[in-house]
Amino acid sequence: MEKMDRVLKQSEQIPNLEVIKKLTTGFNRSAGRAGKPLLKWTEVQSWFLDRQKCLMPKDTSLTVPNVNGISDMSKGEKVIDLSKLKYEAKSSDGAWYDAEIFIKHRFISSSGYEVLVRYDGFGKEEDEWVHIKNVRERSVPLEDSECYKVMAGDAVLCFQEETDIARYYDAQVIDIQRKLHDMRGCRCIFLIRYEHDNSEESVRLTRLCCRPEY
Repeated sequence: MEKMDRVLKQSEQIPNLEVIKKLTTGFNRSAGRAGKPLLKWTEVQSWFLDRQKCLMPKDTSLTVPNVNGISDMSKGEKVIDLSKLKYEAKSSDGAWYDAEIFIKHRFISSSGYEVLVRYDGFGKEEDEWVHIKNVRERSVPLEDSECYKVMAGDAVLCFQEETDIARYYDAQVIDIQRKLHDMRGCRCIFLIRYEHDNSEESVRLTRLCCRPEY
């Protein structure tokens, strides 16, 4: 039990199936289990699931949603309203979208927890399973008066505009051309590099948002 507890606390997530099976084999071969019934790997996995529930935070205001509190819409239960919690989720296209509600959750033995997200402003046909690691507090747009807070090397969320598409992507500030502000606000130029494709672009402060970890 102590060994499994250490594994869970060190990795902060349930081990994958291969690790669970190795742990099970080790337990069954230990001297302390001589003459006792063999453990099944499913029993070890169940222990990790139950233990993680005990360790998960109860405060839903934390940056990571409490998946154990997410109800299953398919059963007609009430889902969690995220209008006050303000989360965003990273879609399969690499862009971040505001999350409206978490519909339900599931556990994948090879990767961990996923949540079914309904994005703000999108219909149910756009609902998507997202790994819990790709859910975070919403990024906050930067005001003109906060220009000084942005430094080269900072991680930001940037609004990328193209001919047929406009999305928010994670980016890093590469360089900054500081300029005097005028009646229009901040006139500084920020050279950023998008993380999803390593492309670079010069943008104004109005297109940048402060990421939660920033």
